[in-house]
Amino acid sequence: MPLTDTELKKVKPREKSYKLFDGGGLYIEITPNGSKGWRYKYRINGKEKRISLGVYPEVSLKDARFRHSEQRQLVSQGVDPSEKRKATKLARADGMGNTFEVIAREWYAINQKSWNPSHGVRIIRRLELNIFPYLGNIPITEITNQKLIEVIKRIHSRGVLETAHRAVQNCAQVFKFAILTSRAEINVAENIKGFLPAVKEKNHAAIIDPKKVGSLLNALDNASGTIATRCAIRFMPLVFVRSLELRRAEWKDIDFKRAEWSLHITKTDTPHIVPLSKQAIKVLKEIQPITGGGQYIFASEISKSGYLSENTMLRLLREMGILKEEMSIHGFRAMARTILHERLNVDPVIIEHQLAHKVPDALGRAYNRTQFLEQRKKMMQTWADYLDKVKLGDIK
Repeated sequence: MPLTDTELKKVKPREKSYKLFDGGGLYIEITPNGSKGWRYKYRINGKEKRISLGVYPEVSLKDARFRHSEQRQLVSQGVDPSEKRKATKLARADGMGNTFEVIAREWYAINQKSWNPSHGVRIIRRLELNIFPYLGNIPITEITNQKLIEVIKRIHSRGVLETAHRAVQNCAQVFKFAILTSRAEINVAENIKGFLPAVKEKNHAAIIDPKKVGSLLNALDNASGTIATRCAIRFMPLVFVRSLELRRAEWKDIDFKRAEWSLHITKTDTPHIVPLSKQAIKVLKEIQPITGGGQYIFASEISKSGYLSENTMLRLLREMGILKEEMSIHGFRAMARTILHERLNVDPVIIEHQLAHKVPDALGRAYNRTQFLEQRKKMMQTWADYLDKVKLGDIK
């Protein structure tokens, strides 16, 4: 029930802190020393957070509800009240609000609603650890090429070249935001993008030798873990889609009658059709009684996203004694691409279409996700049958 003024006046401290809730995430916390602090508990981008709204009785119940309403409005718009408060506080301290950190936090607060939560966390932590300590308090118009280069050199010297590149990229986005909000005229970060050496592309570890593939698949059949994890890791070599695509697979996209999975790679593209072999259907039928009533096929009981995390699948490989130098989750795609072409003599064009690589046809027309469907259906069943033979040791 909502709080009343009469109830608040009678509240007494206890041996331990306790809370009284007013509704909608608003509550008052009473500490052993008698302090009564208003708090707002909210969730944004899947993460639970809290923000202080003042102390009772200086902030009355009526005032607390008004402040609570303001913060709830921000959350409904996808703005994190905590991040907005940090940016506002920094802006007041700076007067004009034009330091790099003030502008960066403002940019972050506005854009984080459109990001995956974990992506947003990585960005703000990257700035907090690598950029703010050195450039945060400097007016953005006073940051020169050389000043930014010196900071990026610090990151590069730690041997984390990719982090250095991403830091430059984030700084460029902050400078662009500053220009758009009339607080800067030059994007210094864009000027230094050629300063760092290019990141060497890493090949994903993959097992392609038939004997080793057989050993791997037999190990997957006997893997431990939850049924969702076990089924996901066995389903992967049969469909060889991208990790996130598999982990986000939804039951509504499976057509058992046609033996097809309509994979929505983006919200706007035509679905990519993944033909399902008899072996793939068998895996789905195995897990259907467990997760069939929900949204995700490979549902997780732990992850906030509702589906398995990539680390869960990777951890399973490592627990089986498969080293990262030997096999990665992405490696199942490389395994299929290599063996289908080199050992099963499948046309590379057919393989590339099944891998959902955007390769135009001979006339330069746009990639068609439904092209070569019959050939791909035949290929996927041939592939699954080949894997069965490999597991039995019938392939040399």
